[in-house]
Amino acid sequence: MALKVKAVEKNIKFDKDPSNPGVWRYVMQPELYTPLSQSKVIKEAALRSGVSRGVMQACWDAAGEVIKAWATEGHSVALPGLGTMRFGLRAKSVERVEDVKAGLISSRRIVFTPAQDLKEELKDAAIQITCYDRNGDEVKRVTSTDPGTIEDPEDETQNGSGSEGGNGSQNGGNNSGNTGGNTGGNTGGDDNGGYDDDDLDKG
Repeated sequence: MALKVKAVEKNIKFDKDPSNPGVWRYVMQPELYTPLSQSKVIKEAALRSGVSRGVMQACWDAAGEVIKAWATEGHSVALPGLGTMRFGLRAKSVERVEDVKAGLISSRRIVFTPAQDLKEELKDAAIQITCYDRNGDEVKRVTSTDPGTIEDPEDETQNGSGSEGGNGSQNGGNNSGNTGGNTGGNTGGDDNGGYDDDDLDKG
């Protein structure tokens, strides 16, 4: 299995000054594959399991309803062969208990934690990078030799100090695009210096 990534030469500007010519950088991002429809997934699962498509559809629907119900009750729910899913919150912190209120919550989140087998498979997958210049022409192909480090949403040492959110510096690189910052940092802390309180649902 190989993951496909494209590095596209883009003009990066650090401000809105029209006189600033910006700088050209190769920005890496995963190539998006065609989304698979639910019916195609169910058909393939039915073929692999030997059960009828109707039975697989019923099982799929039932599993989805159970996962949704239990996750919204605060449970961390197993997704067979994939990992676990739970809901969490992104909220600001306050010093005084009198200031605690629902308005501190900025967003609700879905947190997915991959299973070890899935992480190992992703770690071992080769990454093929195709480079395109500013004119859209392919100029280079290379296979990545990165160490295969897998980001873990449960690992506080990766995501920031003392919270699951952190400041996004580990997760995505900077916004200049030098390290593909347009796809990173999306699990960082909120803009107001708050922290993630989604450990509340761990019990």
